[in-house]
Amino acid sequence: MTKRMFVKGNEAVCWGALAAQCKCYFGYPITPQNDIPEFMSKELPKRGGVFVQAESEIAAANMLLGAVASGVRAMTSSSSPGISLKQEAISYMAGSELPGVIVNMNRGGPGLGDIGPSQGDYFQATKGGGHGDYRLLVLAPGTVQEAYDLTIEAFNLAFKYRNPVMILGDAILGQMKEPITPKDPVIDDSEVHNWCLDGAQNRPSRIIKSLYLEDGALAAHNLKLAKKYEQMAQEEVRFEEFLTNDAELIVVAYGSIGRIVKTTIRKLRQAGHKVGLLRPISLFPFPKEILLSLAKAGKKFLTIEHNLGQMVEDVQLAICKFATTDFYGHLPGNLPTPNDFEQPILNSLEK
Repeated sequence: MTKRMFVKGNEAVCWGALAAQCKCYFGYPITPQNDIPEFMSKELPKRGGVFVQAESEIAAANMLLGAVASGVRAMTSSSSPGISLKQEAISYMAGSELPGVIVNMNRGGPGLGDIGPSQGDYFQATKGGGHGDYRLLVLAPGTVQEAYDLTIEAFNLAFKYRNPVMILGDAILGQMKEPITPKDPVIDDSEVHNWCLDGAQNRPSRIIKSLYLEDGALAAHNLKLAKKYEQMAQEEVRFEEFLTNDAELIVVAYGSIGRIVKTTIRKLRQAGHKVGLLRPISLFPFPKEILLSLAKAGKKFLTIEHNLGQMVEDVQLAICKFATTDFYGHLPGNLPTPNDFEQPILNSLEK
């Protein structure tokens, strides 16, 4: 596939899932991600896949658990309150080492909030929104093309690590339209037959579970998971650097906000201000090493988020030996523009 398409961010996620050979989708309507189940209901059956509108978000997440246990590439999606309802099943998937893909097009909260953009789900996504010691790989696209590319990547990473992967977008990304260039990705599911539940014919039976009651069994299992998370932290860090080499101030921002901030930085550069951007693309694992190296180089920092302050804690932990970070939070319920970030950046530069 090389033909360019003009699509919404939500639709780009769907095209990416199809390119990654997703065969099952389970979902439930909620704004602003409704384009995803609508698209998948139309396109997935054409390709021999299965679409199910579940009776609830809880049901959809548990259907995902069942599908991926059989080795099928499968996905669910929702927006903030719906993702909260899926957390028990996501924890079960992590504990059972199952490779599902979960898409969250973040909306305002807490509670029902509104249907506008927000980054209020950072803590939930990166710190484990459900119970127990587990981590999700979390990818945060900032463009519609990245929404497509990172969805393909999410499926590949999920099966590489046998772990749930979350795409964390927002209402801005989900609803804006841009051109994308599709691709024909390489799909490697060669190891699936070693663990999936596909009928115990000519082999011993298998059990996939997250319950460990024998003495010492859970401790051993959690140590195994911890080693896997450490491997992720070593091998799967993703970020974008923009004009950081000579920058006096590094702005740290992710997703849609990172994209908007980039426009602000271009304008400020034209006025002679030495500002750069570090945009985390993987939120777990977090790009702490590059932030540490920038702090060692004597840079100042400003973290900008569409919330009251969440990622800023990870930024501060990364740089705390050598620097601190200012923070500017654009409140959910308001759509930011590049002009909104100009004065906060100038304020940090002048300190």
